[in-house]
Order: sequence, then structure tokens, then C-alpha cells
Amino acid sequence: MATAPEKLLLRLEWKVVRRLDGRLQGDHRTAYRGSGIDFTGLRPYGDGDDARHIDWNVTARLDEPHLRVFTEDRELTVWLVLDRSASMAAGRPGRGKHDVLAELALVLARLFGRGGNRVGALLFDTGMLRVVPPGTSRRHALRIAAELERTAAGRGGATTDLAEMLDAAGRLARRRALVLVLSDFIGDGDWERSLQRLARRHEVAALRIVDTADDVLPEAGLIVVEDAETGEQLVVDSADPLLRVRFREAVDARDARLAAGMRRAGVPVHRVDTGRDLAESLVEVVARTRNRTP
Repeated sequence: MATAPEKLLLRLEWKVVRRLDGRLQGDHRTAYRGSGIDFTGLRPYGDGDDARHIDWNVTARLDEPHLRVFTEDRELTVWLVLDRSASMAAGRPGRGKHDVLAELALVLARLFGRGGNRVGALLFDTGMLRVVPPGTSRRHALRIAAELERTAAGRGGATTDLAEMLDAAGRLARRRALVLVLSDFIGDGDWERSLQRLARRHEVAALRIVDTADDVLPEAGLIVVEDAETGEQLVVDSADPLLRVRFREAVDARDARLAAGMRRAGVPVHRVDTGRDLAESLVEVVARTRNRTP
């Protein structure tokens, strides 16, 4: 009998992977040039080129700067940084942020793995860290799914330390890699510095998983609001106009801080809504990635 991870992967392969196959497989090139091992020729130096690749002997002979050009690596190591903190449990049953994160991780593991790339995973929960070493097979994707199915026995009272999560990824990915951070980015810590350090060594992209519950305060009179990270509860009047204005301002300020921090680190951030079709969201991510100027 098929296990829950196997059933999930079969469904995703049929509904999502088949629609995306060919858009990512064997078609990923990192932003770092000249990291391959095969020398292919020379070309004139241009604005924005890496001066470390200048061939000084040829430059001296031709009296014009020339670069050594290498074949770019097609295969790469991909690390999935997976936020398993309490705030990721928000959302309706069966389609919460945890569920979308699991589906995203499985789809990405299969898409990159089918292209011959090695995919590893770092599962981070406040105070807990689990690692799945890089691999390529379908069985390896199921191993990541099995780890995602496991839940922490207990959760601490502190909010997610995003800096700690990113620093853990930096320690784990020792060689240059593609690092995909899957999180709602709700938490504390000086995460911007950690992200900048990570982005200096690796190609990094953020997939921000969001749910309506993160952004909208329902008009339902007196309600109990609970901080998913700390467990703190507060009774509020959701119909209070002033409260609703302050809530909207807080959401907008949070989003602006996140966007500014990602921009300063040079890391693209893609929004993935729990209510959207997963394949459509990933097609949009791929399109935006390809449209970025190197």
C-alpha cells in the first residue's frame, strides 16, 4: 500500500510536475559565470564583467582587455531551506502554509532531480534542525517528503529566529549552490545580514508562502487572536475601524521591510499564495526568474 508521501508525490507528478517539465529540467544556469572546468575561448571585456577572468597575456598582446570564457555548469547542488515553525501552520485544513510548503518542496526536488541536479533539504523549526543530504532520485524526494511529514513533539515559546535559519543554511552549503528558502518570513532576528552573507556565497531565491490569515482581519466581532509562534492570546473587536487600520498598517510595514531587506541582499522574493494553483505559481516564478537581468 502506498504511503502518504508516495500518494502526495504521485498526485503532484500528475498535476504539477508534468505541466512544468522542461521549463526547469536541464535549463538552469547559475548567475555565476566562469565556474565550469572547460575553457571555450576568449572575448573582449565589457562593463560589468568579472575582472578576475581577464587573460592578461592576451590583453597585453592585443592592447585590449579580453576575458577567458568557460563552459557554464548545468548541474548544480540545490538546497531547500524549509521553515517548519508554528506560524507556517496557518491556513485552512489541508491547504495551510505547511501543506503548500510540502508540495513545493516535493515538486522542486523532482524537477531539479530529474535534470541530474542534487537536491538537499534543511528543515528548520525553532530550536530544531533536520538535514536531508543532497541526492537525485525519486526515492530521495520521498525521503524529503517523509521528513516533512514528521512534526515536532513540542514547540518553544520563542518566535522563529530567521537569522539562525539562514546561518544554518550557510554552514550547511559549503560549496557554491542554489539555495531556495521556503518560508512565510514571519519571525525575529537580524535576518538581513544573514541573508546578505548567504547571497555572497550562493545563488539565493526566496519563495514566500502566504495565506489570507496573514494579511486580512475578518469582520467577526469579538474574536480571540493567537500568535502562532508564541501562543499568546488576545481578545479583540475585529469590527473596530481603528484596529483594522492599525492591522493593515502593520501588514504593509511588515511587507515593506521584507521587500527592502531582500532588495538590499540582491535576493529575488516570489509570493506563493496558498489559495492559488501551485503549477501556475511556479510558472510565474520561472518566468520572473528568466526575465531578470543577469
